[in-house]
Amino acid sequence: MLSGARLVANLKASDLERTISFYEGKLGLPLAERREILPGHKEALFPAGGAVICVEESGNVPTSGHTPVVFEVDDIEPVVRGLRGRGVTFEDYDYPSLKTVDGVASVGSFRAAWFKDPDGNLLGILSRV
Repeated sequence: MLSGARLVANLKASDLERTISFYEGKLGLPLAERREILPGHKEALFPAGGAVICVEESGNVPTSGHTPVVFEVDDIEPVVRGLRGRGVTFEDYDYPSLKTVDGVASVGSFRAAWFKDPDGNLLGILSRV
């Protein structure tokens, strides 16, 4: 029933203009639409790989602590280098089960890296080994 549906990931933002600047300028995602669905309720939509990231302005919001959006790429290292060149800061982890080297971790048959948007939403990049 849902196999043909378009996936939409919803994130919250305390400052929509700052968030639009991050997603466009640092991540290179085009702003597809800016709308106000209810009075005072603004959103921005960014297409990514057939899915859509919908960021809604909602004042000060706590982050969830999990990774609500992951971008799957063919080769993670050049993507990480390119995003760093645009000012994106990657998370570093040093746990017994997860260790990053230059911001990238090996996780089973995947390589992964994580970074935060301006509101602290944890975003991921993933490539298959």
